Amino acid sequence: MSGLVLHAFALVIVRHRGAFLLVHERKHGQGWYLPAGRVEPGEGLAAAAHRETLEESGVAITLEGILRIEHTPWPDGHVRMRIFYVARPSADPTPKSEPDEHSLGARWVTLDDLDHLQLRGDEVRGILTHVAAGPPLAPLTLITREGAPFLR
Repeated sequence: MSGLVLHAFALVIVRHRGAFLLVHERKHGQGWYLPAGRVEPGEGLAAAAHRETLEESGVAITLEGILRIEHTPWPDGHVRMRIFYVARPSADPTPKSEPDEHSLGARWVTLDDLDHLQLRGDEVRGILTHVAAGPPLAPLTLITREGAPFLR
């Protein structure tokens, strides 16, 4: 093993008026998925969530909390970490409809709409169903920079 290699991803569940924002992906079989992507060098996790959601869907967001943090190490030294944020639109909630280099488009969907979409995988339905049930969210302050003061 040559050392640890971390691959960090931000995934965003955006809610608005009983619907969820999904992105029609260019990759991964062109299925529908959450706004998501790799954290770039020097970028924070929350910043990646904002950037990826805006690039892929055209919708600016306000993060509300953290749903889950996944940490998956592999024997070869690679580690995949996924941070699931829950958010709401912060401005015009109209998603983009024209394809570009980031996605083929985006749209608001209800849980019933999922039956009519080619989803990237069963994970999408599971995540959205879970969030629709109103699970507790961890505060955004759960993730902070090294050396930051502890909050009361």
